[in-house]
Amino acid sequence: MKIGDIIKIKIDRPLGSCHPKYKNMIYPVNYGYVEGVIAPDDEGQDVYLLGVDYPVNEFTARIIAIIKRSDDVEEKMGCLS
Repeated sequence: MKIGDIIKIKIDRPLGSCHPKYKNMIYPVNYGYVEGVIAPDDEGQDVYLLGVDYPVNEFTARIIAIIKRSDDVEEKMGCLS
C-alpha cells in the first residue's frame, strides 16, 4: 500500500473512546487497522482516520501519509475521508 491508495479501515478505537490498557488516554481521532494486512507487530496495519469528527466502525479512505515513529516497530498510516 502506498500514498494515494484507497483502503477500507476497521475502526476498533473510535474517536472519544478510551485506550484499552491506559484508561486516561482518550482517542482524539478514529483509530483502526486494515483487515488482512499484517504489520511487523503481527497485528493489523494501524491507521489514523482524519477528517471524520464522529465515531465510526468502518470507513473507506485515501492514504495521505505514512507515519514513522521511533518508538514503534511498525509504521502507521494516516488516511483522510
